[in-house]
Amino acid sequence: MESLSETAAMEVARVLTTALPYIQRFAGKTVVIKYGGNAMVDEALKRGFARDVTLMKAVGLNPVVVHGGGPQIGSLLKRLGKPSEFIDGMRVTDGETMDVVQMVLGGLVNKDIVNLINQAGGRAIGLSGKDGQLIRARRIKADDGQTDLGQVGEVASIDPAVVELLEAGDFIPVIAPLGVAPNGESLNINADLVAGKLATVLKAEKLILLTNTRGILDAEQKTLTGLTPARVGELIADGTISGGMLPKVRCALDAVASGVDAAHIIDGRVEHAVMLELLTDEGVGTLIRSR
Repeated sequence: MESLSETAAMEVARVLTTALPYIQRFAGKTVVIKYGGNAMVDEALKRGFARDVTLMKAVGLNPVVVHGGGPQIGSLLKRLGKPSEFIDGMRVTDGETMDVVQMVLGGLVNKDIVNLINQAGGRAIGLSGKDGQLIRARRIKADDGQTDLGQVGEVASIDPAVVELLEAGDFIPVIAPLGVAPNGESLNINADLVAGKLATVLKAEKLILLTNTRGILDAEQKTLTGLTPARVGELIADGTISGGMLPKVRCALDAVASGVDAAHIIDGRVEHAVMLELLTDEGVGTLIRSR
């Protein structure tokens, strides 16, 4: 093995000493990560994410991963000859589509993430909101309050017992966003919403939402960070925050209003984005604090 050059060795030392205060601060704390976007489909980013989560656990943090899977669901539906239909950004989910959703989220995608983390040296266990009565859900309609979306739901309540049990056993929970209605029906739930509610119930230190953007951008396309709820409200009112970013921002605001110390909307296209946001001064996205 070749020894590091003096310059390279100094850089490694700088990185480690920069990370140390953050590691000390967050040791023993829970961090909920919503995993999606490019980070879930690019092979290098997938491996990097798995290493990041494994390292977080190794240095004393408790990562909990909630994942999406929209592109993978759409791809399998297309192969099966079934068109995807969306209303207000939500997938219309009839019985046949729900079978595919469960197969992809609870099976293919979930187990792929678990395997990647385990290959990186972590101990991950996959589950869905249906396991251990984790997520109780209720059906929702489209924004007009009338249009039926099928088996699409929102979180009614979360029982974190199974997640806490896995954390105490030094495992990394990887959760598919599926819930169960009072009649036993399976419901498809937006992964951002599940991550936000789970962060609140677990009293997480942080909620991290991986996206395909650099966070909240101003008119000059510069990333805004260190935002308070009041400042976020102003940015929504003047149109700086709009479109697809709005649901993520509202999820982040709900989390910090409910006791989560901070929420991060970060660029999942950057390799090791999670570690850069957590353990460096600069970060790679938008930080929203409770105050």
